[in-house]
Amino acid sequence: MRDWFAARTWQSPEWTVEELVRAKGGRAVSVVLPALDEERTVGAVVAAVLPLVGGLVDELVVVDSGSRDDTVRVAREAGARVVRRTDVLADLPPWPGKGEVLWRSLAATSGDLVVFLDSDLVDPDPGFVPALLGPLLSTSGVHLVKGFYRRPLHEAAAGGGRVTELAARPLLNALRPELAGVVQPLGGEYAGTREFFESVPFAAGYGVEVGLLLDACDRYGLAGIAQVNLGVRRHRNRSLHDLGPMARQVVGTVLRRCGVPTTSDTLTRFVPVAGEWVPDPVDVLVADRPPLRSVCQRSR
Repeated sequence: MRDWFAARTWQSPEWTVEELVRAKGGRAVSVVLPALDEERTVGAVVAAVLPLVGGLVDELVVVDSGSRDDTVRVAREAGARVVRRTDVLADLPPWPGKGEVLWRSLAATSGDLVVFLDSDLVDPDPGFVPALLGPLLSTSGVHLVKGFYRRPLHEAAAGGGRVTELAARPLLNALRPELAGVVQPLGGEYAGTREFFESVPFAAGYGVEVGLLLDACDRYGLAGIAQVNLGVRRHRNRSLHDLGPMARQVVGTVLRRCGVPTTSDTLTRFVPVAGEWVPDPVDVLVADRPPLRSVCQRSR
C-alpha cells in the first residue's frame, strides 16, 4: 500500500490545461454532474467547468435525478446540456439513488474519459477537472482517479466525511487493506476511462463510489488507481438521520463486493416520540445495475 501511495498519489497536481490538451490527443472528455434538487449550487459548478468546454472538455452534462426545484432551469441557463434520467434507457424504470443517475449518464455521453463532479459543491474550484484528468492523460495504465480533500463541517471545524471515517474506511481496512491508502473512497469527484466504467456494475445508491473503487482494484490492481489532492471541498452537510441509510448502502456494497452475505436491507433507526424511543425501520436499496456494455449489447 505504501509503495502505491507514493507512486499514484499527487499531493500538489501541477498540470496546466495546455499540457493536458496536448496529452489528450484524439480522446474526448465528458464531465457529468448528477443533480437532485441542487438549484442553489449547480449553476456555480457548471460555471466553474464551462471555460474548459471546447478545449480540455468536449461535453458538459447535468443529469437530473427527478428534481422538484429549479435545478434543470438553472443548469441550462448556466450553459450545461441537461438530461433527465428518464431521457436515456427509457425502457428501464428508474431506480432511486445517485449511482443510478451516474450509470445512466454513460448512455447520455460519449467521452473516452468521464469526469464526475457532485453538483452540491460550494465555491467549486475550476482546477478540479484538470487535476482529475492529469493521471489519466499522463500515466499509462490508470483507469480510475479519485479526488481527495479536506471536508470541513463548517469554517471552524474539520470533520466532514463522517460515513467515510465511521463506515467505509474501517470496512476497507478490515476486508481490503490494500485500499487503505485511498484518502476519500466515497468522494464524489473522480474520473475514469469509459472502458472501465462501462465494464463494471454500478451500485444504485450511495455505494456507487466504493463499489467502483473495489471493482477497479479487482480489474486492474492498485496500479490502475490514482488519487489527486483537490484541496478543500465544501458542500451541503447532511444530518445523522440522513446519513444512516447512506452508510447502510455503503456497507452493503462493500460486503457484496467482498463476498460477505447479508440477510436484510432494512435499517432500523430510533426516534423520540412523546418522551419514548421508538423504532423507525427504513428499507434501503442495495442493488447493482449491470455493466452498461452488457445492457447496450442486449438492446441491439
